[in-house]
Amino acid sequence: MHADQFFALPPSLLRFAPYFHPAAAVWEWLPAIKRSLADLEGNTAGRKIPAGVAIEGEVWLDPTVKLPAQATLIGPCWIGAGTEIRPGAFVRGNVIVGAGSVLGNSCEFKNCLLMDKVQVPHFSYVGDSVLGNGAHLAAGVVLSNLRLDQKLITIRLPDSVAETGLRKFGAVLGDHAEVGCNAVLQPGTLLGKRALVMPTLAFGGYLPEAQLAKGRTTITTIPRRD
Repeated sequence: MHADQFFALPPSLLRFAPYFHPAAAVWEWLPAIKRSLADLEGNTAGRKIPAGVAIEGEVWLDPTVKLPAQATLIGPCWIGAGTEIRPGAFVRGNVIVGAGSVLGNSCEFKNCLLMDKVQVPHFSYVGDSVLGNGAHLAAGVVLSNLRLDQKLITIRLPDSVAETGLRKFGAVLGDHAEVGCNAVLQPGTLLGKRALVMPTLAFGGYLPEAQLAKGRTTITTIPRRD
């Protein structure tokens, strides 16, 4: 499960390319997030910040980032051009966001990489995860990142079980993957490009490209949209 099977870094994030190798196992990108931000210098000093936006640590915001009246941004974090941060967003360290994305109201983000045009608009938790270009989480989606027994996370693949070596690992969403309202992705979930998870499901494991998960054992193919 190499990273390039799910996505490629967009031009907006090429400054981070040395840390995210296309041929690496996709879960190896998670510890690379912290390394890629180790030398980040914030750029918010002297910028007009709304009174209700709390900033701590090294936070880098493109000048075109849209800030709300209230939010908390804890560095290190890097947020790209045209991204909209909505009221009550909580960014709590080691977060990279590409261009044109949405960090939604009352959403929490921690140790995650969001590529271009990622939509997380309402009441979601995104921890220890990578979301590909154009990925979308509907309202209330939770990317669970810790097993109840707190053991290292494994991934159920069609013909094997992959050992990630990670204690915390939420989900990987390929380009244009989507998750419906109030669904929960179990720790270590992988969604291929254009894969879809129906609302309210608790889904785990691997969902291949262009497949639709309707339940634990019901998966259908999505017709290609040209």
